[in-house]
Amino acid sequence: MKLGIFKSKFATLIIAFTGFFLSAGCAQSQKQSLVDDSQYLRNFFTIYNYVQQFYVEEVDAKTLYEGALKGMMESLGDPYTVYLDVQDMRGLSDTTSGNFYGVGLSISKPNKNTAEKPAYVDVVSPIENSPGFKVGIQSGDKIIEINGEPTAPMSMEDVLSKLRGPRGEGVEVTILRGKTVTFKKVIIRDLIQVPTIEYCKIGNIGYMRLIQFTPDSAPGVEKAIKSFEEEGGYDGLIIDLRNNPGGLLDSAVKVADKFIDSGVIVSTKSRISTENKSFSATKKATIVKKGTPIVVLINRGSASASEILSGALKDYHVAYLVGERTYGKGSVQQVIPLIEKDGTKDGVKLTVARYYSPTDCNIDKIGIPPDREIKDGEYSDEETKAFIKMTEDRVIEKYVEAHPNMTEADISKYADELNAEYKINKRLLRRLIRVETRRTKSMLKYDLDYDIQLVEALKIVKSKDFKELVASTKSLEDLQAEAEKNETAENN
Repeated sequence: MKLGIFKSKFATLIIAFTGFFLSAGCAQSQKQSLVDDSQYLRNFFTIYNYVQQFYVEEVDAKTLYEGALKGMMESLGDPYTVYLDVQDMRGLSDTTSGNFYGVGLSISKPNKNTAEKPAYVDVVSPIENSPGFKVGIQSGDKIIEINGEPTAPMSMEDVLSKLRGPRGEGVEVTILRGKTVTFKKVIIRDLIQVPTIEYCKIGNIGYMRLIQFTPDSAPGVEKAIKSFEEEGGYDGLIIDLRNNPGGLLDSAVKVADKFIDSGVIVSTKSRISTENKSFSATKKATIVKKGTPIVVLINRGSASASEILSGALKDYHVAYLVGERTYGKGSVQQVIPLIEKDGTKDGVKLTVARYYSPTDCNIDKIGIPPDREIKDGEYSDEETKAFIKMTEDRVIEKYVEAHPNMTEADISKYADELNAEYKINKRLLRRLIRVETRRTKSMLKYDLDYDIQLVEALKIVKSKDFKELVASTKSLEDLQAEAEKNETAENN
């Protein structure tokens, strides 16, 4: 009975993959491949039978099935190609719809784990105002333990199952920040509502922060632009993509189409013919006047769909990029669902293509460099240790609780006092105090005292020579050709 269930399930997987590839125009080669691989499948079922009959303990068919698929996906060495059990599939659906219970961290994890380079969990970016964001987890942090268990040997599915869970329950994570500083944080799981966009005007400059790419992103951008126009118009725009981990490719294309009136926005390339696609701009969808000064803010937490948008705007010299190099995720995944006998679904997420910018460049594992680099948030190990001690002692929280209604002058004065004791950057201290004073109020949409990248973006977007500045920037094609030339020169 168990063998029948397993064979039926495995056959479903083969049919799913066969149908996918046949529909992709590879019928003959795929048919030949299945014939060539039949011996591997026979060996597989032989070992399955052997385990079922002779292993020292009885083993559930589902355990062997899931283990086989996990191993198959992990053998590809691609952190984005994974097996998704029923819980993972449900979680993926929740994330796409914008609601789930968890800690609110966008993460990535290498498949290869070695003693020299452990496969710790990389924090791509925290979701704004999520539990992980509120306890101070930052882009670039590594989660090395979850509830005391090392993450290096865990699969991505194991990590997700441990971070997600019932609302109100805590999960303890051990964070590695930089090369040497480690500390623990308990994060209380909560409903994670994936936000899309926030916007306002800074003087006569329209500022919009795209938090994640969902079906609501393009309508949100259109709403923001109309709002700026109704408020007397705008002299320029700042698009903030910092810590935006990506989302839907189609959403990024639709947002880019608001700013680009013609040409390819992004293309995908694959050995599967139906995955070779090109997404182009249409003049009808464009709502921002050509020549409008636009600055895009990026950092190492800007990934995937964020890179599609920023890469397209850069290649067409529509916008000037400020900040830090992006994360570097240039691949496209497809989810293949598999139906369990009780009607629930598991499945696999498979990388089927890579995406390319308008100048035909892929940025996977490379990222996009800014036109003007402004680094932020880099502190010494001593400052980081002092920061951790200060937050663990709840120093600011206690002070603000005892001194409600603090003014900017009060914030500055208290920051000076803290700096004398903890030796932490005063700009950061003022930011932490300011955030704490507004914890029960609406958060500031921007902070010009703290945000040096935004301050620089404002200077650039207002500059008289912006047109010449953005025209002089290098496309991704130029940058990659330059990098290859330099690499060749170094090797010679």
